[in-house]
Amino acid sequence: MRNVLARRGARLFFGGQLVSMFGDWALLLVFGIWAKSLTGSSADAGLVFFTFGLATLLAPLGGWVADRVPKRPLMLATHVAIGLVVLSLLVVHSRHQLWLIYVVTFLYGLAGDLFSGARSALMRVMFDDDVLVDANAVLQTAREGLRLVAPLAGAGLYAAFGGGVVAVLDAATFGVSALTLALLRIDERKPKASGDRFMTQLAAGVRHIAQTEALRQIVLGVGAALLVIGFAETLIFTLIQHLHRPPSFFGVLSSLQGVGAIAGGVTAPRMLRRLGDTKLSGLGLLLFAAGDTAFLVPNLALVLVAIAVAGVGLAWLIIAFATAVQTRTPMAIQARVATAANVGTTVPSTIGIALGAALSTVVDFALLIVVMGVVTACCGAWLATRTANEPVPEPATV
Repeated sequence: MRNVLARRGARLFFGGQLVSMFGDWALLLVFGIWAKSLTGSSADAGLVFFTFGLATLLAPLGGWVADRVPKRPLMLATHVAIGLVVLSLLVVHSRHQLWLIYVVTFLYGLAGDLFSGARSALMRVMFDDDVLVDANAVLQTAREGLRLVAPLAGAGLYAAFGGGVVAVLDAATFGVSALTLALLRIDERKPKASGDRFMTQLAAGVRHIAQTEALRQIVLGVGAALLVIGFAETLIFTLIQHLHRPPSFFGVLSSLQGVGAIAGGVTAPRMLRRLGDTKLSGLGLLLFAAGDTAFLVPNLALVLVAIAVAGVGLAWLIIAFATAVQTRTPMAIQARVATAANVGTTVPSTIGIALGAALSTVVDFALLIVVMGVVTACCGAWLATRTANEPVPEPATV
């Protein structure tokens, strides 16, 4: 990762992203808390996150837009626009303005999908293939590090000063990101129009994944695993109950998973160069399965270690996934492939969360853990034994 951070442009880019991600983590939690405070309804709070996920269905359209224009100006404009949208939350004072929280949440998710697709493509321009894994590792490690502090900061600011202050803070972080993008100097060529029909262009990302063996394997394997990994979002609270801890103990477990993910981010580049993207994706799933299967034993020390192991696996999976998409995709369709891959994993994850919540009321906790662990492990083992991947080459001297 030193090879990446040694570059001034990279430090400027990642610095802006670091600030922006802090604002994201701070406000996303507050969206739900705010809705709950206004109405007293957990269902209204949950609908906030459903609305956020719903925006993902339009992600391929955002990928199509991102592939037709230079990425840096698009990212800059997106963060300026969503920053202004977030400031509209300053008028929310009662349950009568709850609808505005839902609108902002939807636009927030839409902007995030558009921005992340463009960012994935821009990173392909900024970094050679041999250091892309390091760049993705920097981004993921920073993201997990912020996950340890930003949600708590957002919740604390909301409790002390209200949601408006958190909205202003988040808007300011978007402004910082836009400024760093404005200062960034990148030789980025304007994409050429393909001349294909709209629907053909829109489906280019899905078609490329289907026709590229390694990407097809990774998206299918990870998507299938996420159908059951989503169970953990509900089962984690049953586990906390079995450990005789209060619901707030979720914050401790979340932090430990973040610590594991940071360790995974640091070690992922070396592992990916040794194993390749498909195999590392599989190994990440296997570690995640091992960590979550430990939920069967209500032993505090074991659970704490296991949740950190799951965090390592999660980081390996995310970094291998992102690098595979970037290095196995032509520049002209980078954003469409990135957003198509995102839909291919987000939709199963959302279904899994809903399914886990429903099944937890009628199926024994231990049985659901076994199903989650076995299915995830099978998907991981399948990916770990695939041969349609080449190790990422050793980084060049920078």
